[in-house]
Amino acid sequence: MVDPYNNAEEQWGMRGQAANPYAAPTARVVDEETAELVKSSRLVRLGAVLLDSAVIVVPAIVLAVVIPGFSLQKAGSSGGADILFGVLGLGILAFAGYQLYLLHKYGQTVGKRMLGIKIVRSDGSRAGLGRIFALRYFVPGLIGAIPFIGFIFSLADPLFIFGEEKRCIHDMIADTIVVDV
Repeated sequence: MVDPYNNAEEQWGMRGQAANPYAAPTARVVDEETAELVKSSRLVRLGAVLLDSAVIVVPAIVLAVVIPGFSLQKAGSSGGADILFGVLGLGILAFAGYQLYLLHKYGQTVGKRMLGIKIVRSDGSRAGLGRIFALRYFVPGLIGAIPFIGFIFSLADPLFIFGEEKRCIHDMIADTIVVDV
C-alpha cells in the first residue's frame, strides 16, 4: 500500500527519494519572457496632458462665466467671486486627490488612463507614488519657480521629448518612462 502523505514519487516526481513532510513547499518557476516596453508616442502624451488640463480648465471657465452673473443681481456684493473661488478650489483639490490616487494605484492620470498609457520605471517596474509625485512633479515645479532659470527649465523640459529617447527632463530626473498599456 502507498502512503498518500509520504509519496515523493507521485507528488513531486522524485524517484527513490523519501519525501520530507517538514520541508518547505516547492514550486516550479518558469521564467516567462517579458514583453518589451513600447514607449508611447509624443502625440499621445500631449493628448493626455491636454485631457488632464481640460478636466480643470473647462469647469473653471464655465464657473467663471456663470457665477459672476449671479453676483450682478446684488449690487456691491462679492458673494459670487467668493463662491467661484471656493468651488473652484474644492474642485481642484478633489481632482488632485483623484489624480494622486490613480497615480498610486495604476501609474496613470485621468488623461493617461483614457489614452491607454502609464508611467513606469525605466526598467519596466512599477513607479511608486513618491517617485512620481516628488521627482516628476514637485522637483521640476521647484526648479521652475527659480527666477530666470526656472523659465528656461520650464521651456526645455517638454522639448526634451523630441530627443531619441522620447523622455522629458522630469522623466530623466525620476528615472521613469511613459509606455503603452
